[in-house]
Amino acid sequence: QVQLVESGGDLVQAGGSLRLSCAASGTIFGAKNMGWYRQAPGKQRELVAIINRGGSTTYADSVKGRFTISRDNDKNTVYLQMNSLKPEDTAVYYCNVEFFIVGIHWGQGTQVTVSS
Repeated sequence: QVQLVESGGDLVQAGGSLRLSCAASGTIFGAKNMGWYRQAPGKQRELVAIINRGGSTTYADSVKGRFTISRDNDKNTVYLQMNSLKPEDTAVYYCNVEFFIVGIHWGQGTQVTVSS
């Protein structure tokens, strides 16, 4: 079984920062791509950022320059450092990991709320 455990979501004022973490455990044999998605109320889930095993990253235009994705391959963990948060960043953030052997898995989601 594969488990993705997310942490770090919280209520923060606009301009503040949060760091999300997502740790993978179980029989996983390593991760290929690791990423974060988010879903705001009434909206579709959207890609926030993704990082491959080599460290190449892709960001949504709305978060470029404010968010940084990183990963620790030894710990099978992906992070999302979010700075200069805006109310429009409010959403449930989901970890998404594509493993080499066991395919794609999602985390349970962590709530990020940014107050104005």
